[in-house]
Amino acid sequence: MANKQYLLSALCMALAMVIFSRADAQEVGIKTNLLYDATTTINLGAEVGLARQWTLDISGSLNPWKFKNDKKFRIWMAQPEVRYWFCERFNGHFIGGHLLGGQFDASKVKLPFGLAKSLRDYRDQGWYVGAGVVYGYQWVLGTHWNFEAAIGVGYAYIDYDKYKCGKCGTKLESSHSNYFGVTKAALSLIYLF
Repeated sequence: MANKQYLLSALCMALAMVIFSRADAQEVGIKTNLLYDATTTINLGAEVGLARQWTLDISGSLNPWKFKNDKKFRIWMAQPEVRYWFCERFNGHFIGGHLLGGQFDASKVKLPFGLAKSLRDYRDQGWYVGAGVVYGYQWVLGTHWNFEAAIGVGYAYIDYDKYKCGKCGTKLESSHSNYFGVTKAALSLIYLF
């Protein structure tokens, strides 16, 4: 699990260096998703202009926290996204396509909308990959500040091992699931430079 994390981190870092080495002024935005911030999930995104109506958005998030009584929702995720803007980039309506991938280790948590009900009584540990489409809108707040709302739907393949409890190593099963639904939800504050 750790080797995959290091490899993905190195690939994301290399991609970011290539992108930002060609970025000019007013073509780059740094952002944070306030929805993730509300759940104490550390997150950071960067968006760079590729053409007049095209941008590339790369976001990452990490929730490393553990709680009392074996409760935890540890997760990391990377989500690159290509966007087409209907008017001009960083302003107004956009549509796009995104990929997502990451790893998780969760137990004794209650997720919204009845998702992963077994996490209330068991621990699941694994990885996921997927893709989706997104629609969003960005408002210009000032010279350097924007606000964005975006929602995405798509598919994720989830591979996991189920354990009896949060700390024990007794594996009950190895399995996978197919998820169709919301793959992105964002209310982001953006600084453009």
